[in-house]
Amino acid sequence: MTDKKDILALIEKAETTHELTKDEIVALLIDTEYEAEFFAAADRVRRMYVGDEVHLRGLIEFSNTCKQNCLYCGLRRDNKKVNRYRLGPETILDFATKAKSYGYRTVVLQSGEDEWFDVAAMVDIIKKIKELGLAITLSVGEKPREVYQAYRDAGADRYLLRIETTDKALYEKLDPGMSWDNRVKCLQDIKELGFELGTGSLVGIPGQTIESLADDVLFFKSMDADMIGVGPFIPNPDTPLAGEAGGTFELSTKVMAMTRLLLPDINIPATTAMESLNPQGRVLALQRGANVVMPNVTEGEYRQLYLLYPGKICINDTPAHCRSCITGKIQGIGRKVAETHGFRVKRA
Repeated sequence: MTDKKDILALIEKAETTHELTKDEIVALLIDTEYEAEFFAAADRVRRMYVGDEVHLRGLIEFSNTCKQNCLYCGLRRDNKKVNRYRLGPETILDFATKAKSYGYRTVVLQSGEDEWFDVAAMVDIIKKIKELGLAITLSVGEKPREVYQAYRDAGADRYLLRIETTDKALYEKLDPGMSWDNRVKCLQDIKELGFELGTGSLVGIPGQTIESLADDVLFFKSMDADMIGVGPFIPNPDTPLAGEAGGTFELSTKVMAMTRLLLPDINIPATTAMESLNPQGRVLALQRGANVVMPNVTEGEYRQLYLLYPGKICINDTPAHCRSCITGKIQGIGRKVAETHGFRVKRA
């Protein structure tokens, strides 16, 4: 299925029914002739279902210590070149308080899998941030169900746990010592406990196929995930995958746009990694289906120490500057910053 009529028909089908088969997804992902039409369809679906508002989530990277050893990640346990840090609870609360003053309605607490932050410590942090009137997204890795329950009871609203790839063999090759089945169980637990579920994939990891990317999108749909983050794999020189080619901006945004077409009312961030590959990456992502941006509100040297991948943008900026900069970019394309907490409104 490669002629013009077939591809344009598939784009129309995706836009109007939000349903495609795996083969149809593959056909659209490999097509290069009608990308403009494909992205325009994703943008129309975005406008119809989630509107022109862009939700800002303030990102607090509170620890770069991690017990896991994922081959693609700069924070992996065996990377001895990382200057490790963890923020104290008072500092985390201070950054959240400042984020509120900059106009953020949500903070994202993100770290490696750092066991120093036990359940009691995290619950205390969550409760204190909730008192500020902020929504809280957690991104702190795999936990037992009862730990997720404790976070939820304390007031956490969303949980982000990217699957990275739905190819089980590839996942377990790239994430040594981890279980794909357990990852999926964690996602199911998060959903069942009433969090907004965030997940996503890494585009361009070694060994990945277009077919497995299609499986990723269908997996997101089957999970009815509420937020999907799609970003390019950018090789980190201090990891075993240092010499790999990495993902491309175009394919990353195509997978993101496909996700918008098939899950029309979810929240989709324009990921920071997009802008590491393309100077206009986040703006283009917002024009290809995204409706969320997660500016960094971590202060000082910590911004430079949380290096998942090289070329990370804005590491020398202040949170206030980032807020001003992204607001200008959003307004520059005729969109506006949302003033709500930005929960998913199911319209599909």
